Order: sequence, then structure tokens, then C-alpha cells
Amino acid sequence: MKINAILFDLDGTLVDTAPDIAYTLNFLLKANNLKEKPYKEIKPIISNGLKEIIKFGFEIDENNPNFDELCKKALVIYEKNITKNSKVFDGINYILQIINQQNKLWGIVTNKSENLTRLLLKKLKLKPNVLVCGDTLKFKKPSPEPLLYACKILDTLPQNCIFIGDDKIDILAGKNANIKTIAVSYGYGKVTKNWGYDYLINNSKELEKWIL
Repeated sequence: MKINAILFDLDGTLVDTAPDIAYTLNFLLKANNLKEKPYKEIKPIISNGLKEIIKFGFEIDENNPNFDELCKKALVIYEKNITKNSKVFDGINYILQIINQQNKLWGIVTNKSENLTRLLLKKLKLKPNVLVCGDTLKFKKPSPEPLLYACKILDTLPQNCIFIGDDKIDILAGKNANIKTIAVSYGYGKVTKNWGYDYLINNSKELEKWIL
């Protein structure tokens, strides 16, 4: 299998954003005189998105009259603290360096909004060859469209690409796009065999063999 493009999920795969997302929720809970949630309980639901995090933290649903306002406030808090503690996972910068040395392409396909993603990448000085966010297209993961769009921008075939993610929706998106997938156990999702991934890695160093 000739791989000339490597696509990454963002949160939990490329960048460890959990500390700042947890900080955002707990800051908002504390501001509303509510008990903070343990980090270990917040971390597994981060891939579900902001709305699910607010639901979990405040124990409400979208019908609550304060729900939309809480989401807006959370976005403001998160934007101000987006790299307070977030950083690329250990070994990722090394992998990106190898990709560049091999004259291969890499990109990010995330369900995170474009404005927050670009802000995060700018602060972390990450410059992917392609970026597809949750609001780039009409559909987002687990739809195959974001991955197929990334391949089109990179001018590569799906079969010459590999997608790396930490959540079941990443693997489903890859399968739907006919792209080989690598699940990472170091992320936020609890990886199980029934996800249907092609390969499983425990740390970023194991990605090296797919690049050389």
C-alpha cells in the first residue's frame, strides 16, 4: 500500500485539548455556583462536542431555556484559554517532521469549528496541507465527505491515504471513504475491536512505519 497522504483527527489524536475543554466547563460550572466535574469524567465525552459537554456538566438538555446561552459563554471561555494547557501529543512533532522530510502531505479532518481550529493551530504553529472542519462542508464525520474532500484538495486517491483517529466516528468515516484507518489508544475514546479499524497504535512513535 503506497501512502502519500496522512490525515489526522484533531482533538485526542493530534492535540491534547482535554485540559482546556475541561477547564472551560468547570469554569462555567463554578461561575454558576455548581460543583465542578472530575477531569476523568469529562475527558471521554470531549469527542461528542460542546453541546454534549454542556449537557453533561449542567445535567440539562437542549430544551432548557439557558442551554444556548451556556454554549455561547463556554465558547468565549474556551477561545480565551484554547492553549492554556493544550499541546500536541508526545512524538507528534517528530512524526510531522518525518512526513515533511518524505515529501508527503498531511492534513486535519475534525468536527471542531473552523474558527476555533485555526486559532488553535496558529498558537501551536501547526501548518497542515489541508484542513477540513466541522463547518467546512454540509456533512461532517462520520460522513465520508470531509475525508474525500481532503483527498481531493491534496490531489490523492483515498486508497493512497490513511486516517488516524481516537473515536469511533473517525473509523466509520474512514471506512465509509474507503480509506485505511488507524485507531489510537492514547486518545479520548475507549477503543474496542468492533470499531472496525484497520490498525491500532498505542503511541505516536508507532506511526513512523506508515510514513517511511
